[in-house]
Amino acid sequence: MSVESANESVPERLSADRFAREGLAVLTRLTETARAEVSAAAELIADCVREDGVVQAFGTGHSQAMVLELAGRAGGFVPTNRLQMADLVLYGGDHPSGLDDPLLEREPGIAVRLYELADPRPHDLFVIISNSGVNNVIVEMALHAKERGHRLLAITSLAHTGSVPATHPSGKKLADLADVVLDNAAPRGDALLELPGGGAVCALSTLTGVLLIQMTIAEAAAQLLASGDRPPVYVSANVPGGFEGNLELEKRYAGRIRRTAS
Repeated sequence: MSVESANESVPERLSADRFAREGLAVLTRLTETARAEVSAAAELIADCVREDGVVQAFGTGHSQAMVLELAGRAGGFVPTNRLQMADLVLYGGDHPSGLDDPLLEREPGIAVRLYELADPRPHDLFVIISNSGVNNVIVEMALHAKERGHRLLAITSLAHTGSVPATHPSGKKLADLADVVLDNAAPRGDALLELPGGGAVCALSTLTGVLLIQMTIAEAAAQLLASGDRPPVYVSANVPGGFEGNLELEKRYAGRIRRTAS
């Protein structure tokens, strides 16, 4: 193929329209194929709320965006708590410079410290989010949560995690440890559109992760209502009375959740 012909074909392979078209196709497919897993995930969350538990949500890197869809989100459940590496500084007394260490997520014992700082109760549900599902701190948190008797919901890419080796000493991956797995359908490496000559652009896991999380919240709310339980839901703090109403709802979980919805 000539350089001119190759350049002419690039818009067909790499464009805003193509990402939108292919991304929407994956989202549409997930609404059909993920129904059983979403229902099972919603049951975990509904049971946690009924039992006065808190959803402990954890992810690193860009997976933190998914954590923010769960914890302290307007339209989401009040009993949600965000676990993050910064807790080592905010609540654990570590120096902030330690967060700059690129190897911090691979250091043994970090997840155990984060767990202890959160001080979860037996009925708390862990939701752990990782596209690859092999990061050391992610697997360590999953193992520790399961060893302490918590139910575990994982959101991961089965395509990615199935194509890379386990890196944790246990030989386990996040998906191996979960009670329920939500597959975000992202490709290996996450990026959707291939570049000429190799590589790819346009990550997909955030779009699909948000869809799966909000589908699960909707289903969990329906399950709670069906059993006669009122879902404890955040209202936007930017509507009249929202901030004050959220503070009132949070009193039930004082000391167990760390932020109000925005």
